[in-house]
Amino acid sequence: MVGFFQRRRILKNTSALDLIPIRIHEHTMADNGNVTILVPKFKNERFSRFFIPANRSKFISIFLDELGTAVWLAMDGTKNVGTICKELSESLGEKIYPAEERVVKFLSGLYHNKHITFRQIE
Repeated sequence: MVGFFQRRRILKNTSALDLIPIRIHEHTMADNGNVTILVPKFKNERFSRFFIPANRSKFISIFLDELGTAVWLAMDGTKNVGTICKELSESLGEKIYPAEERVVKFLSGLYHNKHITFRQIE
């Protein structure tokens, strides 16, 4: 596990478009085609058994819109952010303009909320 200061140094010294995002949490697809990220309420399975009633979900659901869904599905652990931006700008056109700025801002939000990580930091 990389420490805070080492992660910070790696992120400062690399371009955001060169980073390779990796999903940490699982997801499901809704009926309308959008992604729902499933974030566990507890990291430890024992806590979830004791504190969450049987009829309740063990996950917090984060619902993504069309653009967030496209970015989430494009993250496969092999493509860098620049490649993802290029693919999305070709497929979505004007909906995602300016692609680089919007995708980097979305991914940084996901990173700060610990829903993704980057291959360079692992």
